[in-house]
Amino acid sequence: MLIYKIFRAREFQAFTQQGRSSGAPVDLADGYIHLSTGPQVAETLSRHFAGETGLRLLALDSDGLDGLRWEASRGGQLFPHLYRELLAGDVLWSRDILSGPDGHITGELA
Repeated sequence: MLIYKIFRAREFQAFTQQGRSSGAPVDLADGYIHLSTGPQVAETLSRHFAGETGLRLLALDSDGLDGLRWEASRGGQLFPHLYRELLAGDVLWSRDILSGPDGHITGELA
């Protein structure tokens, strides 16, 4: 199953330069990297990234991803949380998240 990480431009730049990341400030504060499933991405964007531009979507395969836990969060939904650094080798693909008049546009996530 594909799961996703959203990075701001400067977070993504640091990730690509270092090949690893402990995540965004919220991830560091919580002690794990916040990830989303495909159906959760739009709400994550609207709740935590509203009005922001320069965002990058990274896709990961949840199967066999060590350090991954599924934990209840927003409204009891299970969210993927990564309890280790995110490594460049974990990323299957990444792309820009576009901004439109009604918010972020992610397109097809498959």
